[in-house]
Amino acid sequence: MTEAMIEIEGLTKSYGGKRGIVDLSLQVGEGEVFGFLGPNGAGKTTTIRILMALLRADSGRARVAGLDCWERSIDVKRLIGYVPGEPSLDPNLTGGQILEYFANLRGGVDHAYLKKLVDRFDLDTSRKFRQYSTGNKRKVVLIQAFMHRPRVLVLDEPTSGLDPLNQQEFDAMVREARDDGHTVFLSSHVLSEVEKTCSRIGIIREGRLVRVGGLHDLADIKRYEITITFAEPVPSESFAGLDGVTSAETLNNGSVIRIAVQGSADAVIKTAARYRVVSLTSIEPSLEDTFLRFYEADGQAPKEAAGVV
Repeated sequence: MTEAMIEIEGLTKSYGGKRGIVDLSLQVGEGEVFGFLGPNGAGKTTTIRILMALLRADSGRARVAGLDCWERSIDVKRLIGYVPGEPSLDPNLTGGQILEYFANLRGGVDHAYLKKLVDRFDLDTSRKFRQYSTGNKRKVVLIQAFMHRPRVLVLDEPTSGLDPLNQQEFDAMVREARDDGHTVFLSSHVLSEVEKTCSRIGIIREGRLVRVGGLHDLADIKRYEITITFAEPVPSESFAGLDGVTSAETLNNGSVIRIAVQGSADAVIKTAARYRVVSLTSIEPSLEDTFLRFYEADGQAPKEAAGVV
């Protein structure tokens, strides 16, 4: 890995009787796009808030570019573009006024680049923040995070509320930031988003980091459902023993097969091609559902929503 831009060492944070994160250690290299994955309540937002000095850890250290996130919080914030999971901005200001405020707060930005971002997201900056839809509010927050071309982007569920077209723009902006050598720390519940943008992932469960690795690690936990409609009945046994297939059941007198797949669907698609296919649909479960299965596979009770922030 390249030189570390984000360093987290033994971070622990509790909320009275509730657990936040426990002895979490992690490094993210300069120029890397890192995906931070886990279900609701696993500890993702707690970790990000400590990086942003919005929370103080009970123990451990967090550094950005070698600077302690708590002791040098102002200097760290100058380096970071931040998207909170639940933004709270003045509802009476227009989108343009909010962006101008953040630009002035940062000592000015390249207004040509700011306009380019506004145009890319097709944002009407004349409307008040309270009048925006959820998606347009998210656009404002994303633009303010990117507009000063920060060395580090810390993004908590950044595409929540965006339509598919604007999600594509966001993906492109992340890739451009990466190509410019900037570091991106991205939490997400959308597996496909992580697969498109991230080079490495970390999986957090019940406040503890349980896995760090490349995108191939997603194949171990990613499970989705494929439903195939055939022109004539097909035996489920044709699919039941294939690589990656965890279950296969027939419906509609055998002309429809519902298949649960973990990992690559290559064998399923090649087998389906032997028959006359009428339609094929693939449904990817939420990351929450995926992690519940991941816990069960480890012999753990799916209890992450209780007492974890």
